[in-house]
Amino acid sequence: MTFRSILFKRTEDCIKNETLEAPEFFIDLNLDQIVDAITAGWQEYNLKPFFYTSLNDSDAIYYRHEVMRDLENKILFEHIKSFAQRMRAMRGHLAQADKLHYKYQKKRWFLDAVETYCEAVNGLVIDLTLVDLKSSGFLAFREYISNYVKSGGFTLLLAETKKLKADLSGIKYCLLIKDNSIKVRKYESEIDYSADVEETFEKFKQGAARDYRVKFSNYPDMNHVEAEVLSMVAQLYPEIFKNLDDYCEKCVNYLDETIGVFDREIQFYLVYLEYIGVLKQAGLKFCYPQISDKCKEVYNCEGFDLALAKKLIKENLPVVCNDFYLKDKERVFVVSGPNQGGKTTFARTFGQLHYLAGIGCPVPGREARLFLYDKLFTHFEKEENIKNLRGKLQDDLVRIYEILNQATTNSIIIMNEIFTSTTLKDAVFLSKKVMEKIIQLDLLCVCVTFIGELASLSGKTVSLVSSVVPENPALRTYKILRGPADGLLYAITIAEKHRLTYDCIKERINS
Repeated sequence: MTFRSILFKRTEDCIKNETLEAPEFFIDLNLDQIVDAITAGWQEYNLKPFFYTSLNDSDAIYYRHEVMRDLENKILFEHIKSFAQRMRAMRGHLAQADKLHYKYQKKRWFLDAVETYCEAVNGLVIDLTLVDLKSSGFLAFREYISNYVKSGGFTLLLAETKKLKADLSGIKYCLLIKDNSIKVRKYESEIDYSADVEETFEKFKQGAARDYRVKFSNYPDMNHVEAEVLSMVAQLYPEIFKNLDDYCEKCVNYLDETIGVFDREIQFYLVYLEYIGVLKQAGLKFCYPQISDKCKEVYNCEGFDLALAKKLIKENLPVVCNDFYLKDKERVFVVSGPNQGGKTTFARTFGQLHYLAGIGCPVPGREARLFLYDKLFTHFEKEENIKNLRGKLQDDLVRIYEILNQATTNSIIIMNEIFTSTTLKDAVFLSKKVMEKIIQLDLLCVCVTFIGELASLSGKTVSLVSSVVPENPALRTYKILRGPADGLLYAITIAEKHRLTYDCIKERINS
């Protein structure tokens, strides 16, 4: 069994040129907020490129599903976290060594880093043997690291590290301090009179006495006096310090590249599972979706907007979940209904679900089957850009044209309130032309619109409506349900809420 990567099943799937630039649709779908929150505090691993790159093969996605399922075992999760903490400590030692000035102190920090690395690797090998692993990724890695610790290179590194640590720890020396001079010589089995002195004066003790001992500073960097003393100790024990010099030169590339890559890649799983763990504790469901690059009959049960859910849970507010499905020739959701009813949130949820599924993560919902798209496009309202000298309508048309020009039958398009800057007649005409092209391409689409006619444009379109409480239309349920577009926007309820009806305004003017 050959181990390549815990994150990528095949070598060709690995990211060739990593980038920190998020895909264009990230902001529209609030995926930028999600990824920022997931990776916060873990910048040293540079995890964002992993979240910015979709997989194009269902086997590669299921490979990650297997690893995720293994890590849902709390014992394994804690073992991997312990390994990661040791590796972070190792990097901390190396970083500290780079900051120091004196030669032998730098080398001792390097030696500590190597020792920490050896302990981390040996500890992980033991821990992995105690866990029932299922995923091909973890099984291959366990075999790799087990063979690595038995290799001649690692056993020699471990033996030399232990011997050098023991030799340095065994060094004893004496300081002869007189006036402004310090002499350093080897320890010659002199008697330590400290215990005898304490015993002699114990009988004169009258309660607790003030401690007059001087406390040494605990700064990592030694001062020039300490450095000079260490230099003289090195002269007293030249063989040991020569071994230290040779060791640091020989072991400069001690870190196994594959283990170093594993340490970084495994964080992708850890940070995501920790992020959704909070939401699971609040009662929200997550699942491993079925993935297909051919069947467009998608569905999701009890899905939700991941970014919004995080905010609502922090504020102790309920999260409303929604279901959706497309069957047979259905391809396009046309979502209409009153404002502030959850239409845009539903569109974002559809996009988030497919994107998260495309990077191999569990998705919000109790059960899901999703489509493995080739490209994902969004068209949300944007402020006018004075630099391009285009009006709002022209800008919308240019953006839509570019999307339709790049889209294929395997793409996904999410549109939110297009052509709102023109007249209703023109908006209807332009929207129908766009929808006709989308239907022709036979791709998956969510279109949030105020134009109800689009819902019955074709057998491929499905009408969804954001619902309200029947007894009180001012209250939104945030449930998106299948149903005919009724054209009811309940604008009067919003006007009444803010006292902007004709009677209210007239009353305020008169008063």
